[in-house]
Amino acid sequence: MILRLALCLGFVAGTGATAQELSERLGPPDAAQEMRVRSTTDLAVLRPVLESFLDARPDTAIVYEQWLSNNLYRRSLADCEQGPPGADLVISSAVHQLVEFVNRACAASYVSEETASLPAALSWRDELWGITREPAVIVYNRELVPTQDVPRSRFDLLDILRNRSERYAGRVATYDIEASGLGFLFAYADSLEATTFGGLLESFGRTGAVATCCSAEIMNGVLSGRYLIGYNILGSYAFDLAEENPQLGIVAPADYTLILARGAVIPRNAENAALAAGLVDYMLSPAGTDGLRDAHLLTDLDGLIDKGAAAEAFGASQLRPIELSPKLLVASDRQKRSLFNDLWRNAFPGQ
Repeated sequence: MILRLALCLGFVAGTGATAQELSERLGPPDAAQEMRVRSTTDLAVLRPVLESFLDARPDTAIVYEQWLSNNLYRRSLADCEQGPPGADLVISSAVHQLVEFVNRACAASYVSEETASLPAALSWRDELWGITREPAVIVYNRELVPTQDVPRSRFDLLDILRNRSERYAGRVATYDIEASGLGFLFAYADSLEATTFGGLLESFGRTGAVATCCSAEIMNGVLSGRYLIGYNILGSYAFDLAEENPQLGIVAPADYTLILARGAVIPRNAENAALAAGLVDYMLSPAGTDGLRDAHLLTDLDGLIDKGAAAEAFGASQLRPIELSPKLLVASDRQKRSLFNDLWRNAFPGQ
């Protein structure tokens, strides 16, 4: 499992905007029709959902390309502004980038019974739809982090970094917000929600916390003991990895837990928009949501408690869904992004 995640998610920070991490064709070799899906989602995680969709469509194949979020955004914009047509469906965890993509008139409109049933916070302009529910969690090594040190909230993490700095110096990792669009989104959301944000940045900088590109690198580092704690990790991948590696502990922070809805858009110049719309509808259907839930891509409050990431007393008020709306355009504003990146660099000098 660790190797699988490393291959699928990892170490391509220097990849150019035109290169995907992997590409694989799913479906019969003689399929009469084919669509191209570009996504930040680990194919190994999403594969069962895609194969279930194709089971009822023996004449259809999917070319699935897996990308890092920043590269996917740049490529999607280039396809929109310069052509030729690229993906038929784009799925990304960096939803602020998809909001910007829609705002640039790069997405096609589509309405169905399934998309219309989404709450307003998970649909924008009938061009962007939230298809998953994934928490941002804290992960830790159960064998190396004493019970009394397990950070159940950001306040706990601050206390650990302030009072046990020698033990945890250089042993806490999080996303590099310049390498990871998702990392930027989570950090930006934290800056709006948390009174602890400034203190965490100061503590990260003082204790030599590590900022890196990818979920896989952070979680593999926690499992190996290189890191002891990983902050703001995408829960879907953490729950998947913990199934085979019980030493990976997972915490939904009790002060608040961010909930990401991975977004899907159909580019306006998609050559197979009808097929893409069919896949969107399937992922929002009962059969599709069951598959997403099995893949840990749909986790609700009860799921957090059942998986042991949250205590029984954890309530819905502690969940902070990231809304798919124009509010996220602020996160893409060039000047504000530059200022935010400067603030982050000050906390992680030399990384």
